[in-house]
Amino acid sequence: MKTLLALCLAAAGIAAGHHSFAAEFDGNKPIKVTGTVTKVEWQNPHIWFYVDVKDADGKVTNWGFSGGAPGQLQRRGIYKNVIQEGMTVTVEGFLSKDGTHNGNGARVTFSDGRQVFTAGSEDKLPDDAKGKAK
Repeated sequence: MKTLLALCLAAAGIAAGHHSFAAEFDGNKPIKVTGTVTKVEWQNPHIWFYVDVKDADGKVTNWGFSGGAPGQLQRRGIYKNVIQEGMTVTVEGFLSKDGTHNGNGARVTFSDGRQVFTAGSEDKLPDDAKGKAK
């Protein structure tokens, strides 16, 4: 009985960590930024990667982007080493509803033009993301 209770509590904690696109992000506020990757967190329930973005005045802001689950991305052929610290990337997605410098990172374009689709399967996509990114 104690084992069953422990499993139920663990499952509840995992479920609480997962969020829906509509709960976190505003599908009416697309974002597209270019900057340097500063950190990649490859863990469940969603990957996160962080990008330093410089504005026209030279001020740098660190943006955080949520992606799909690691297993989901790996099934698409996107592995932990695809997005690396120091890379220059352009990220397209949608702004966080909470007003912070966070968003869903639906599509990442690398400096050589390659693209990967990093959003979760339930996430809203930039207009032409389907079919154009891996």
